[in-house]
Formats: sequence, C-alpha cells, structure tokens
Amino acid sequence: MKLHTGEPAWRKTLDPIPGYPALTSDTSCDCLIIGGGISGALCAYLLADQGMKTVLVDKNEVGSGSTLANTGILQYANDKTLTSFIHTFGEETAVHFYRLCKDSLNHLKELGRKLHPDLSPKERSSLYMASSDEDVSLLREEYENLRKYGFQVDWWNEEDFSGRFPFRKPGAIYTQGDAEINPFAFVHGLLEQAASKGLQIFEHTPITGWTFQSDGVMCRSGQLIVKAKHVILTTGYETQFLKREPGAYLTSTYAVATEPAAHFKDWHERCLIWETARPYLYMRTTPDGRIMAGGLDEPLSGSFLQEGREIHKGQELLGLIHEMFPEKAGLQAAYSWGAVFGETRDGLPYIGTHPNYPHCFFLEGYGGNGTVCSMLAAEMITDVLSGKPRTDMELFALTRSTKPVP
Repeated sequence: MKLHTGEPAWRKTLDPIPGYPALTSDTSCDCLIIGGGISGALCAYLLADQGMKTVLVDKNEVGSGSTLANTGILQYANDKTLTSFIHTFGEETAVHFYRLCKDSLNHLKELGRKLHPDLSPKERSSLYMASSDEDVSLLREEYENLRKYGFQVDWWNEEDFSGRFPFRKPGAIYTQGDAEINPFAFVHGLLEQAASKGLQIFEHTPITGWTFQSDGVMCRSGQLIVKAKHVILTTGYETQFLKREPGAYLTSTYAVATEPAAHFKDWHERCLIWETARPYLYMRTTPDGRIMAGGLDEPLSGSFLQEGREIHKGQELLGLIHEMFPEKAGLQAAYSWGAVFGETRDGLPYIGTHPNYPHCFFLEGYGGNGTVCSMLAAEMITDVLSGKPRTDMELFALTRSTKPVP
C-alpha cells in the first residue's frame, strides 16, 4: 500500500540517512518487531532498554512509511474531545485515557532528551480555536472539563488574539506542555540508541508468512526464518488489510511546508495551531523557519492515494496560511505531500493481542495524536512483556465493537 505521495519535507533534514542491511541468515529473538516507523522504533527502544533480545524488520527502509509523512505534532488532546469521550465512555474511562496520553507525551519528551539535542522534542503550547461562533459553547465546555480534571489550559476570548496573531477567532483553548519533533530524525535517533543496546535492525526484509507454535511464532522472510517468542506488529495503516475486522477507516490527508519565513513576530510563541472544524486545519513551524500546515482531508478514493492531488491541495493549504498570516503572503510551497490517515470509530487506538494471532501484539496508534498513542502502546506492551500487568490495556482491545459510536 502506498502511504504517501509527493515530497515530504523531512528526508532532506537528515544527512546522511542511516542504512541497515537485509536479513541474510536465520535468527531468533525474544521479540520481533515488524515495521520500522515511529511505533516500531519506540517499542524497540523500550525493549532494548529492558535488555530483551529484539529484532526489528522493515520491508522497505526505516522511517519511509507514514513516519515520513507525519508532521511531528505531539499533543495529548485527541481529535475526539475529552467531553465527547465522557459522553461515550463515562468520566472515569475518558479522563483515564486523557491522563494516559498526557503521561505518554511527557515520557516522549523525557525520552527525547536522552537523544542528540537536535532530536529532542521542542516544547510548544497549542492553540485550539473555535472555527465559528457556533463552536464556542462546545469549546468552552471542553475547556471547563479539562480544567476540572487538572489539565493546564487557559481560555481565550476574541480580544486575546490582539497583539498575538494577525487573525481573530471567537474563542480558543490555549494548552501548555505540548511539543513538536522531526519524526524522521527521531526514529533514526531512537534506533541508533537501541542498536547500541543490542537491537538488530534489518531493512528490505518483508515477513512473507508465519506459523504459530506453542512457544512463539516462526516467521518467514522468503527462505529465511526468524523464530520469536513474541511478535509486535507496528505496520501502521497496512494492518487494516491483515485482520478481518479492521475497525478503522482510512482517508487522504495533505500537508505543505513553505520556504523559510523572515520572522515569527506575528505568531505567538510559535505555538501549534488547530481548530474545531472537521476536517480541521493545523499548523506548526519548523526549526529552519518554515510553516508546515496540514488538513483538507477527503475520502480515500478506491483505497489508494491519487498521484498529483497533493499539488493542488498544497496550494489550497498555502492560501490558508497567507490568509491567516498576511505578512507571509509571499511565501511559496517548498514541499507538498499527501498521505493515508486513519481513525478508529470510537477515537481510541488499538493496542494488544488478538485471539487469531497467538504470541502477537498489535500497535495501531491511529488518530491526530497517533505518535502519543504509539508511545502509550509501546509502554503498555513493554510492561506486559516484562511481566508487569496492564489491565487498562483492555480499554484498547482489538476485539471491541467496531460499530460507529456517537
């Protein structure tokens, strides 16, 4: 499955790009990770830190799938609001999930500080704007719920935008403690550290079949065998074509990165920006002074991305940047890309085991805060494999109902 089109911005930020060999002989391990994106890298880092003999394989190059198209925004807030989760699951479950995401975001930042300084997440605040007057009351309710349960947020009225941005919105939630990263470089940094602790990494090594046994899984890559006590599937959106009950829906999303801007005096704290409209527009800045914007989601036509569509959508996104920041109307698009994006029906990720796949764990951190959910999943799976029970993993069970929920 082709996961992105066009030219994502991250590849040229890492020179040289590390390369890894293909598997050339049979091997065995405690844990085999299938997929070399950010989810696989997080699992590999945590498992290697626990001293487990771990092998990671990717059928292509490490970080070349959805990670390369990821815009690197780290937020604990979900595309589905805390208020909406409360309506669906009740207060206890909803608040627990949001607190788990907050803890995982903090863990991501802590983990990043152990890497090279250039790879560490940059802490940013987030501006969650009401797209229209009609959205203000719902957004205000979300603010009240976040405050009630101890999340650090402020409420902005329309006048609070004055002097901070060249545009106005009727209301907004300003959140402290979110972050941004270069996801491509972050993956390679994680794997470099994990490799120093014994992780084996193989590119161009597809898993072409497997046999479930009483003590593990016999995985085949062509004529070669990898015998693993446990397997973790971090194959992202492609996992949807493996299981009979996919439980998620896929769309096309788009992103653009501009030329470097002359200044950000008109962008308060270079915060992350997103809005209540669905699909929503979101924006961030990059270390080299670019504006990165994404959104304009649309149905995935025929289960594949339309080549060249990202050019038109990139120009639309560029126009929205110019509209919001008039002083930057001269900026042109340097990179435009399209990508597959997935969301679950109920807004929760899928984490854990499946009765049809013994000794296997699935990690499906779908949604707008997918990297944070991937961190949460990596923590949970590592805990379980290390002998620490995680009863709350049941919340994310792969066998839960896949019917749409409110």
